[in-house]
Amino acid sequence: MAVILIGALLTVAGIVYMAGAVLRHGRLSDPAPVPAAPDRPTPNLATPGPTLEPRRRGLGFLGLSQNWPGLLMMGVGIILLLSAVIP
Repeated sequence: MAVILIGALLTVAGIVYMAGAVLRHGRLSDPAPVPAAPDRPTPNLATPGPTLEPRRRGLGFLGLSQNWPGLLMMGVGIILLLSAVIP
């Protein structure tokens, strides 16, 4: 029973950790800083001012470098859950 509880807690903790990594990445309403060369104008957004849909917002928060602890917790939790099911 303890193995199932620990596995479930690790799985949920991994999901919460990865959600927290996305939230720590930054506000979605602020455009991502784009390094502009001195001879180039700053990029125009789809709408002026802060928006929920900035043009050049990358998906860097989905990479393995920020999510590996959450993925590891989920993997260990799933292995523990499966080890309790399979005799």
